[in-house]
Amino acid sequence: MSPPPATESASAPNKDGHGPAVFAGFLGWTLDAFDFFLVVLSLTAIAKEFHRSDAEIAFSITLTLAFRPVGAFIFGLMADRYGRRIPLMIDLVFYSVVEVLTGFAHSFTTFLVLRALFGIGMGGEWGVGASLAMEKVPPKLRGFLSGMLQQGYALGYLLAAVCFYFVFPRWGWRPMFFIGGLPALLGIFVRFKVKESEVWKQTRQSSWSNLGREILSHWKLFLYLTLLMMMMNFTSHGTQDMFPTFLQRQWGMRPTQVAVVTSISMVGAILGGLLVGLLSDRFGRRKAMVASLVCAVALVPLWAYAPSLTLLVVGAFLIQFMVQGAWGIIPAHLSELSPDSVRGFLPGFAYQCGVLLAGSVAYIEAILAQHMSYANAMALTAFVVFTLAAVVVALGREKKGIQFGS
Repeated sequence: MSPPPATESASAPNKDGHGPAVFAGFLGWTLDAFDFFLVVLSLTAIAKEFHRSDAEIAFSITLTLAFRPVGAFIFGLMADRYGRRIPLMIDLVFYSVVEVLTGFAHSFTTFLVLRALFGIGMGGEWGVGASLAMEKVPPKLRGFLSGMLQQGYALGYLLAAVCFYFVFPRWGWRPMFFIGGLPALLGIFVRFKVKESEVWKQTRQSSWSNLGREILSHWKLFLYLTLLMMMMNFTSHGTQDMFPTFLQRQWGMRPTQVAVVTSISMVGAILGGLLVGLLSDRFGRRKAMVASLVCAVALVPLWAYAPSLTLLVVGAFLIQFMVQGAWGIIPAHLSELSPDSVRGFLPGFAYQCGVLLAGSVAYIEAILAQHMSYANAMALTAFVVFTLAAVVVALGREKKGIQFGS
């Protein structure tokens, strides 16, 4: 069924312009990912300082992912009840403070507590920022701008790798987390430059009880979105979180070499998110996502078993092009599937519940690597999750180009 024609009411959400909202959502997710991947890149150094194994530090990554649904629940409810802007500003300041405190952690227990708190902040940002941005962009550009928004995650990984390259060899891992206080400045930008969502103003719930009933009425959709996001998070975290450790353990790379290879892979991720997002505006969300995931399956041998450094870099670039190509569509796809009145809560909470269910993947890969090579552990994980994710996407539905607020 084709989407209904645009009306004056339907086009109203764009009257304030979508640029500042997209920029805020993009940069917020960029800085979120930057902070998260500092741990990924510094994993072996943190393990050495705290006298822990790779698997124990990988557990801190799992802990961060496990607490993301808490943030999505709290800030998502606030976004549907009180608007998108205020919860977004609070969240940006909260996770900035936690990230700076991580740099001062002098015990493994304190480090774990702070990574759990950071998970709350990280979980709150995506749903609120994505709903605000997607409700403002024109439907015909939603796929492309969704890809740009989501690739803030890849850019954050790239910036973390650049920071790791320049800062870590000179000053170690702690000063990098002090840079993580920058998102607090983005909160000021949101306060003065970003307008509230017109869609939220039109469809806001009058009470908490009405909001609760509306959320519960869409439980079937929530279960599907959670399953979808579990598989999508398996694909991303299964190919990213332990990749720097794979490069160090399997290839014997120095930290600066790891940063370079990781940076190149994230360039592929950014390009994939933009291109596949653009193609989804033409061919549909599901077709574009399934095609990317099938191509990723075919690339697993090159990515995990490259016979040379050059082919390893090519494989890393291409695998992230495909993985993040599929991921770039997610903000648009989840926003289009979610009703107006619960768009601040439902996509973000389903996303983060999917993260919770998939959050053990880094720990699982680290355990597998204790019984087989890192290459086999990474390849086995990637092949299984790419295949299952393609099936889940194909079995779902889509509402490409639907008008919000109509």
